[in-house]
Amino acid sequence: MLQGIKRWLSGSAPDSGSSGLSGIDAFKGWSRGPQVQVRTPRDAEGLIVDGKLDDVHWRLEWGASQRPYVLGNELRIRAELPLPHDLQVIVLNKVLQEAIEKTMFEQFVEGVQTRIDTETPAEMRWVVMYPKMGRGELGDLRDRYAAVSSVKPWLQQWLAGPLTASLAALKIDPATAFVLMIGRGRVTLRTEVDDASPGTVEPHLRVFEVALREAQRVSVPAKSGKAD
Repeated sequence: MLQGIKRWLSGSAPDSGSSGLSGIDAFKGWSRGPQVQVRTPRDAEGLIVDGKLDDVHWRLEWGASQRPYVLGNELRIRAELPLPHDLQVIVLNKVLQEAIEKTMFEQFVEGVQTRIDTETPAEMRWVVMYPKMGRGELGDLRDRYAAVSSVKPWLQQWLAGPLTASLAALKIDPATAFVLMIGRGRVTLRTEVDDASPGTVEPHLRVFEVALREAQRVSVPAKSGKAD
């Protein structure tokens, strides 16, 4: 993970992991089948699933990594919500948070590189820009996750409900990159998943759906000026 970030910052292409991408056959008989559309991209590599939670459309994509910290095949789930445009939130696993902070310090504070600009993924910038929640504030998440936000009270309310329990219950290797973020009204989950199947994507999709519902819950008082 750390080496992948360093290679990207130095201008080298990150390792995209294995190229043996799964097909859609694994999703035949999936319990969500009648409610979703499963297809392959135009390049025929990877997987796209379009679905809906209540009135919110979401898209799940699986294929080659788009981030330097995801070393294998990447699972991405995204949805748009009417959230404050300037709200920036990230919850990520601690190993990734520490790797990003270490790399940023070595590359920029010590003057080795100067490439901390808009080309650097937003979540990597946010980790070093915004205040973190303390261990006591994170509660059951303190040993596995870190969390930062441009609006810390909003983040605290987001994690105050079922989302914390859902994240805590997610079975994932501590060294596997995991990111749940909000920016420009988009909720995004990114992680490493070697082979796509209902069994590998469903746990992350369930977490994502909880994150969507909780973001909608918090956004109601936020719009009335009570959550800023």
